[in-house]
Amino acid sequence: MAEERRYRILFLGPPGSGKGTYAGSLSKRYRIPHVSTGQILREAVESGSDCGNKVAPFLERGELVPDEIMIEIFQRCLSMSDMENGFILDGFPRTLDQAKLLEALFEKMNIGFDFIFNLWMPYDEIIERALGRANCESCGKIYNMIDRPPKVDSVCDDCGGRIVRRVDDTEEMLRHRLAVYDENTAPIIEYYSNKRDGCFHNIYSGGPPEEGLDEMVDIIETSGVSIDSL
Repeated sequence: MAEERRYRILFLGPPGSGKGTYAGSLSKRYRIPHVSTGQILREAVESGSDCGNKVAPFLERGELVPDEIMIEIFQRCLSMSDMENGFILDGFPRTLDQAKLLEALFEKMNIGFDFIFNLWMPYDEIIERALGRANCESCGKIYNMIDRPPKVDSVCDDCGGRIVRRVDDTEEMLRHRLAVYDENTAPIIEYYSNKRDGCFHNIYSGGPPEEGLDEMVDIIETSGVSIDSL
């Protein structure tokens, strides 16, 4: 059964392409942790560990955490017992240097990605979708106030938390984030797509969410990758 399989999955794609939504769906389906960069950075700081203390000043100043510290954090995270049977990464790596450092870490840990899903859709569609996006400030569930609003206005369907919009979700800021993504992340797409292990897949995410999810599940289910082969 699908639930008995475990996978190591990476999501790539521009901001607003649906990485968090799809990663969350696959996490539930295959019962593997969804690891987002923001989440593990916050947890590192809250833990009060030496690693977390290194991260805190950068977050407080709104600066990027250096690659060496990020790799240290990911090594600690991926070494935890709940990661042994698979995980989903979302939000890292964001640069070619980070991708190469992550690959070196994987070689050291004797693991690798089974599936890399690169989400894509026209940028005008991303902007239109993002301008209607909101999320629960308690559990993080994502809503589209036009296509998928909560059942009760401003109240999360799952936990009852307050639904809020990001203050920086303006068209100008969204186009800026997409331009930065193009500059930093295009080399990562080329880097992973040129590998000949067959794990890289382009997924159109501009249609109904269930269509993209069905395509990913079909790729996974027909791959023959299972816990026995990891």
